[in-house]
Amino acid sequence: MPALFNHTIIASIDRAVSAEFYRSILEADEAPNWGPFTNLTLDGGVMLQFAEPPVEIQMQHYAFLVDDQHFDRAYQRLVSAGVEHWADPQMTRPGETNTEHGGRGVYFKDPSGHALELITKPYF
Repeated sequence: MPALFNHTIIASIDRAVSAEFYRSILEADEAPNWGPFTNLTLDGGVMLQFAEPPVEIQMQHYAFLVDDQHFDRAYQRLVSAGVEHWADPQMTRPGETNTEHGGRGVYFKDPSGHALELITKPYF
């Protein structure tokens, strides 16, 4: 069997708030929660687990591939909620999206400060 990505734990200041933010933007399904985790699942069965570690949270980067229609819905949610966003990872083009790599992309931060990216075409 080839290796498949199964799950990741995303450190959160408030796991319920973070999970709801990701659920809304990614249109993810809720999954049963257990122990210290609030869980969501993405298409393909990948699980996102949100936990509140007893340490300072270090920023991570998570990129998600979505289709054009999903991108439009997610971008509208970001704009409607007043979420600061950029066309580039250096955050020099605020309030914009990009059309690089043959698709569209946008960068923004989650409630815990992680850098998120939505793209409509893979980089390769």
